[in-house]
Amino acid sequence: MLVVLAAVIALVLRAFVAQAFSIPSASMSPQLLVGDRVVVSKLAYRLHDPNRGDIVVFDCPPGAGCPDDEDLDAGLVVRGLHGLAEAVGLRQPSTEEYIKRVIALPGERVEGRDGAVYVEGRRLVEPYLPPSATIVEFQSTTVPLGQLWVMGDNRTNSSDSRSFGPIDADTVVGRATHRVWPLTRTAFL
Repeated sequence: MLVVLAAVIALVLRAFVAQAFSIPSASMSPQLLVGDRVVVSKLAYRLHDPNRGDIVVFDCPPGAGCPDDEDLDAGLVVRGLHGLAEAVGLRQPSTEEYIKRVIALPGERVEGRDGAVYVEGRRLVEPYLPPSATIVEFQSTTVPLGQLWVMGDNRTNSSDSRSFGPIDADTVVGRATHRVWPLTRTAFL
C-alpha cells in the first residue's frame, strides 16, 4: 500500500508541480552539459508569462525532425506505467522535449547580425554566453502572438528557432529552475 501511495504522489508531482530532465545534447553548453539533470517547474508559467532569458523545456516542435513518440500508439495504462517509471527514475526520460533559452517574446522582432542577436534593433546582452560566442546571421523575424523565439547557448551547435521557427508558447512544459546533477555543479538557473 505504501508503494502505491508513493507512486501516486510521484505521478502527481511529475504531472503538475516539477519534473527532472536529463540534458541530451551540448546545445546549452557551457551552462548545461550532456548528462546534467535539471528540475523543471511546471507551476512557473501558471503564475507569469515566460521572460527573456528563461531556460524552458518544450515539446518537440513540428519540423524539428524528432522521432515519433513510442508511447503514442500505446494504451493509457502503458503510458501511465512509462510515466511512473520515469518519475521514480527507473526509466530514462523521454527525448521528445527540447531545452532552450527564451530570446524573444511575442510581437518582438529578432535577428542575427554582426555576430550577435538583436531584439527590436538593440543588441541583446547575454552574460550567460562565453565571450567567444558568435552568431551566424539569421533573417529578421517578428515573433507571432502566442509564440516564443528560443535558442541554445551553444550557438554553433543548436537546433533551435533559427531552424524550426518560433515555438508555440502552449507547448512549453515548464521553466528549468535548478541544476541538480552532478552534485559538484548544482546551481540555480
